[in-house]
Amino acid sequence: MLKRKTIRKVKRVKPRIEQVIVVEGRDDTAAIKAAINAETIETHGFGITEETFSLIKKAYEGKGIIVFTDPDHAGELIRKRILELFPEAGEAFLPRDEATKGTNIGIENAKPESIIQALSMVKFYEGEASEEFSMDDLEAYNLTGSANSKEKREKLGKALGIGYGNSKAFLRKLNGYGIRRQDFQEEVSKL
Repeated sequence: MLKRKTIRKVKRVKPRIEQVIVVEGRDDTAAIKAAINAETIETHGFGITEETFSLIKKAYEGKGIIVFTDPDHAGELIRKRILELFPEAGEAFLPRDEATKGTNIGIENAKPESIIQALSMVKFYEGEASEEFSMDDLEAYNLTGSANSKEKREKLGKALGIGYGNSKAFLRKLNGYGIRRQDFQEEVSKL
């Protein structure tokens, strides 16, 4: 007589992030917790309360924070507001196409793999000290001034983990996040 084999589901071990991830809402928290083990703080949109800022400050001074807002205009405004107060925070960027479901754009729409990828490429803003790149570099690689510049910046921003930006913002990100020319050239050659 054959013995019945027991099939056990093997649980996927989720990556763990020590820093606290600052997101916009509870659906973002749910998507992140489906992908990784991490603590989150929700801003509940642009109207961030003093109590929430207090929580963010405590996390920033303790474990550190990663700002991970939606890749839309409101998300960028929230990100900017938080970074003005906490300039040494880490930043994670999710490409818009990986965060879109119908007309809704948000972290909550992303697949766990996309969230893990974005959080594995956290960047820390190093300020304007670097002058590695100039507008000439963007022009030379058709990242500005050509018909498909926007799409190229989106793809390159995804590959470098710095998110999308118009020409001026993209240049500031290249220099501010300390992107190495070698990495830039390697990724831009793939476009």
